[in-house]
Amino acid sequence: DATGGRYNPATDSWSPTALAGAPQPRANASVVWTGSQMFVWGGEGSTGLLNSGSRYDPASNTWAAMATAPLTPRAYHSAVWTGTEMIIWNGYNVHLGELYGDGARYNPDANSWTPVASTNAPDARCYHTAVWTGSEMIVWGGANEPACDQSGGRYNPATDSWTPTSLVDAPSQRSFHAAVWTGSEMIVQGGSFNVVAGGRYDPVADTWTPTNPVNSANNGQGITAVWTGSEMIVWGGLDDNFLFHYDGGRYDPALDLWQPTGTMNVPAARGMHAATWTGSEMILWGGVGWSGSFAPGASYDPATDSWRAVSTLGAPIGSETA
Repeated sequence: DATGGRYNPATDSWSPTALAGAPQPRANASVVWTGSQMFVWGGEGSTGLLNSGSRYDPASNTWAAMATAPLTPRAYHSAVWTGTEMIIWNGYNVHLGELYGDGARYNPDANSWTPVASTNAPDARCYHTAVWTGSEMIVWGGANEPACDQSGGRYNPATDSWTPTSLVDAPSQRSFHAAVWTGSEMIVQGGSFNVVAGGRYDPVADTWTPTNPVNSANNGQGITAVWTGSEMIVWGGLDDNFLFHYDGGRYDPALDLWQPTGTMNVPAARGMHAATWTGSEMILWGGVGWSGSFAPGASYDPATDSWRAVSTLGAPIGSETA
């Protein structure tokens, strides 16, 4: 679908995004927020895999096409925003069974792409995670056919160079997991193989510390995670027993403790949905569950451990997240 919507949590209301100049409809694309624009790139459209993208400006409600990337069309890749550039890395061609171990950097001011160095880069993969630390992109985990990975790498765009992440005490191999950046550590949780324990990675020391597994959210793959400033909140997912989840957990790294999220008025169970942090609430939207795609979303307030439904009036149709 080429339609979209903007949700205002203060008024619990939706506004449609412009259709003029909107990118070709696609699934399994990447999306980043720059602070003023949303960038959409890659994914799979009705004509096949794509290496095109567009920039959406909510202030003017307009779209602008991005220059075509010097990359093989792909989906299931990762993207981060550095403050000045979007970095694309890895990806997968499900039709050909090909994994890609390359990437590129997009500069919106010049509307141009620069290839990312591949020397010492982690091996080709998909269904991985990537976070931006303020100076580096950390890529970790994912599937590298026929197995999953527990390796990763740190990319420094200032030097166009890679440094492998340590394997010592790294979490078990997994894909479809979630990761957040706390300001000093990357925390990973969930993923395939019904993994319980997660891990915290310190890029300065290049060390891993296991997270406390007691009461942790064992929600499997397709979970989402947000960082509140003091906690990581994870929710939903599909475990290896093929059960969709409507539960979640809050992890406090200062105390290394988990507590469950409330279930009163919780939204329907799902995975592969979207989640974002507003500064005071986590908002969920879309996803896939037993009855197909979901339109209704919900907002979770950790201060009160409570859920409220998100308005569907004027909302875009429910879908699996990009």
